[in-house]
Amino acid sequence: MKFVPALAVCIGLYTALSASASDDAVEFIDEDLDRTPVNTVVPHYPETARRDRIEGEVTVCYRIDRQGRPHEVRVRYSSHRVFERPARRALHASRYAPLDKDVKPSPVKSCRTFRFYLEPVEPED
Repeated sequence: MKFVPALAVCIGLYTALSASASDDAVEFIDEDLDRTPVNTVVPHYPETARRDRIEGEVTVCYRIDRQGRPHEVRVRYSSHRVFERPARRALHASRYAPLDKDVKPSPVKSCRTFRFYLEPVEPED
């Protein structure tokens, strides 16, 4: 499955990405982010959730180290456990701009909410 950027908009940092498959999508929102994303990975929509038509949301909080790698990734909220592992994996694979040697990393945690939803499909005539 291939993900394609679909929308980047809004107040603060709000980014949405959608899957090229017509029946599923994942969007995410960053909260309290003071670092610049370099590579943002979108989680894979779990096959079992797609098959069972389950939609949901997961909020994960984390810190960003000096090199730009997320660590101390913890699930803050999850509407369904099936989405937790893909959200954590995507966050661990994402990267942020590294800090200069004279800049101290922020002690504040950042949070990202992933929304997993199924797009309606029009029946063919």
